[in-house]
Amino acid sequence: MLSALPAGLAVGSGGLIGLVLGVIGGGGSILAVPLLVYAVGMASPHMAIGTAAFAVAVNAAAGLALHARRSRLRWPCAIVFSIAGVAGAFVGAAAGKAVDGQKLLALFGVLMMLVGGLMLRPKAAGERASLWLSRESASRLLPRLTVLGAAVGLLSGFFGIGGGFLIVPGLMLAADMELKEATSASLIAVLAFGLASATSYAWSGLVDWPVALLLIAGGAAGAIAGTRLNSVLAQRRGLLTKVFAWFVILAGVYVSGRGFATLLG
Repeated sequence: MLSALPAGLAVGSGGLIGLVLGVIGGGGSILAVPLLVYAVGMASPHMAIGTAAFAVAVNAAAGLALHARRSRLRWPCAIVFSIAGVAGAFVGAAAGKAVDGQKLLALFGVLMMLVGGLMLRPKAAGERASLWLSRESASRLLPRLTVLGAAVGLLSGFFGIGGGFLIVPGLMLAADMELKEATSASLIAVLAFGLASATSYAWSGLVDWPVALLLIAGGAAGAIAGTRLNSVLAQRRGLLTKVFAWFVILAGVYVSGRGFATLLG
């Protein structure tokens, strides 16, 4: 049973996770694990990963409901991407539980910095317009959505995270989505991947259910604030892209720095 202080910290951590998910559609779980270990005081990193995966999935569902009320979601593309990714997430989670977490996070932090850097590149004037999945576009979109979805799902399960940092760029690359579209659609995949990873960890007894419920309670309030902030930022062209990209880069610096410091220590 958690005392009042750790319980309050768990609720506050959930609020921050929900806020990040609402604003950028990802990044919550990369914050959740350090918060659970260093703020709440959870001793087992793998228990923190499993708990975070479940809480982030539920918070993503809350954020998805809010985004669905405010914008038109790209359901067909997101569903194909998610189905392909769930299979990869189960495989990745099984492998990730057998590997030292610090090694995985150190490498993932480097990947996050690369992804953020790529997203800061100016968009070429002649880039293709965003397409909806239809009979006419299926021959082009389905292979891209399937391959990228499976790859992102594999990494999501392997690193024990929701995968929003890769889901958003993955959807943008696979279906030529704008960032705002990808942010909303990514919550479908975050929900699916998070549940797949959490199921794998729960099967191994690596989910702290009371802490997960506290994270979810805080995350509901954070998701409401984050979704409103997303709408404000989206009104200024290019700002949301820059916020997302720099968030990815800075989080990548932190994650890789902690990982490499542990490995070299």
